[in-house]
Amino acid sequence: MPQDEAHYPPQDAVSTGLRGHCPRCGQGRLFDGLLKVRPRCTACGLDYGFADAGDGPAVFVMLLVGFLVVGFALWFEFTFHPPVFLHVIVTLPFAVIVCLGSLRMLKGLLIALQYKHNASEGRIDRE
Repeated sequence: MPQDEAHYPPQDAVSTGLRGHCPRCGQGRLFDGLLKVRPRCTACGLDYGFADAGDGPAVFVMLLVGFLVVGFALWFEFTFHPPVFLHVIVTLPFAVIVCLGSLRMLKGLLIALQYKHNASEGRIDRE
């Protein structure tokens, strides 16, 4: 990752990441649409080329949201005893909304932490 020459006050990686803002200035937007990362910050011009969250957010979402959705489905079943089609009508949209919302937040969080800790792909030094 190229050295950052700009002088900006340090931003809290957790709050900027969860809000989907630039990890350097905290003002610009990190995402273009729902999950696509912008090429650069609209406020400070930070190049987001370093941002590679990979499959990390998806793994966290599967583990955490899966627990919530199964808990909700079990609560819904034992409280109301609905037929299967009603489970699909109620639980599926709940799962999709919670997954997409948390996926965006966790992706922003991992990118902000990657910027804060100057994390990058491992390289072998062959000098």
